[in-house]
Amino acid sequence: MKLSGPFKQIVTLNNLPLKGKLNDESLEIISNGGILTENGKILEVNDFDFLKQKFPNFEIDFVEGEQIALPAFVDAHTHICFGGNRANDFAMRNAGKTYLEIAESGGGIWSSVQHTRQASEDDLVNGILERVNVLLNQGITTIEIKSGYGLNVDEELKMLRAIKKAQDLTKATLVPTCLSAHLKPRDFEGTSEEYLNYILNEILPKVKEENLANRVDIFIEKSAFQLEESKNFLVKAKELGFQITVHADQFTAGSSRIAVEVGAKSADHLEATIDEDIEFLANSNTVAIALPGASLGLGVPFSPARKILDKGGILAIATDWNPGSAPMGNLVTQASILATYQKLTTAEVLAAITFRAAYALDLDDRGVLAEGKKADFLTYETDNFQNILYHQGSLKPKNIYINGEKI
Repeated sequence: MKLSGPFKQIVTLNNLPLKGKLNDESLEIISNGGILTENGKILEVNDFDFLKQKFPNFEIDFVEGEQIALPAFVDAHTHICFGGNRANDFAMRNAGKTYLEIAESGGGIWSSVQHTRQASEDDLVNGILERVNVLLNQGITTIEIKSGYGLNVDEELKMLRAIKKAQDLTKATLVPTCLSAHLKPRDFEGTSEEYLNYILNEILPKVKEENLANRVDIFIEKSAFQLEESKNFLVKAKELGFQITVHADQFTAGSSRIAVEVGAKSADHLEATIDEDIEFLANSNTVAIALPGASLGLGVPFSPARKILDKGGILAIATDWNPGSAPMGNLVTQASILATYQKLTTAEVLAAITFRAAYALDLDDRGVLAEGKKADFLTYETDNFQNILYHQGSLKPKNIYINGEKI
């Protein structure tokens, strides 16, 4: 057993509802707290001196100075397996070029596809690990990673194998998602519906056979895949035994409703979601994942986070770190900015990047500091947990624990 502490404050995020709005008064905050762990799990979170007396035989991980502790963060939507760079896309957008103009000049997703296809598997592994370490240093210990820049059997499997290899080389938890349905590749001879069938018949069986991912995603948009063909694809992917998630309502409305209808774990983006679909989404157990990095990168409105919470929905916030529209990869900065524009409470933001984000990945063992949970937690050198969002990402974690051990 190991007792970590004493902490000025421990923000446990325990006993909070999965759905709906939260006020800061509902946060459980333990002063002079300690976290008792064993075999990677939390045994108890309580007053430090109380735990010292209750459990006489333990190792003490003594915390010097004023520090606060809270659950480690979860990034439930990233594209950090890729090759190449799209800085020119960002410059062209800011110079007034349209999405179509950028694509026609050699930019856009297809540019990342070409660069990723040219990269070796080892190149991709190294790139993943480099970006994972950036996220780890922010206190993000669980990271979803999508394929989707390969867009054929060999290249999609290469990406997913790279993610699997990276998992063996990091203490972070990596959650792979097959996004072969990112868009129809230019070199595929056939319709978009035929390409989706190609994914179902040629790619997904091999993904399942090699146990490379148990999640499938699709980008539903006028420039990618249409509503009905996407719905049919998601139903069939679910029948193959995959959990499903959706890139929904990024530029046009309608696809978040599809996500709910097919029982997707999450609907991600939602910048264009209309009010009636917000209510439809909020009345389900599909997580609404806001991606403020994409709004900042593209100069489009933020997801309607406040309305989703007020209607009783489940809100998570993720980085969408990708080489095109969201290259920042700073979760706390993005979440703080979204909170400012959408008037989110500190409790709502913290929930959105911990246990509610974990729920979107079908993980119920983390995101809360409570008995039996995975002992992934962070400390900050401050006397007030509110300083985390107040400093908008510039206050970095002092220590990061995975399975109760400092990394």
